[in-house]
Amino acid sequence: MKIQLRYFASLRETIGVGSETFETAATDVASLRQALIARGGVHAQCLALDLPVRVAVNQVMASDTSPLVGDCEVAFFPPVTGG
Repeated sequence: MKIQLRYFASLRETIGVGSETFETAATDVASLRQALIARGGVHAQCLALDLPVRVAVNQVMASDTSPLVGDCEVAFFPPVTGG
C-alpha cells in the first residue's frame, strides 16, 4: 500500500525531505519503522529504535501497535518540550 510520510524538525533536516510517498506492506507503525530503518543511511540513523521518535497517524498520536491503512499519513518527529 502507499502511504504519505512526513518528517518534522531535526528529522526533516537530517533526512533532507519533508515528505515522501512510500510503498510498504507494513500493517502497523512498528513494522513501518523497521522497513524505513532497513533502507539504511539517514533513515536508519534518525529512526533507530533506541531513539525517542514520536509518531502520528492521520494527525493522531500513535503507538507502535497503531494500524496502518492505505493512503494514510504517518508523521515522524522528535520529542519536543515547550515553555
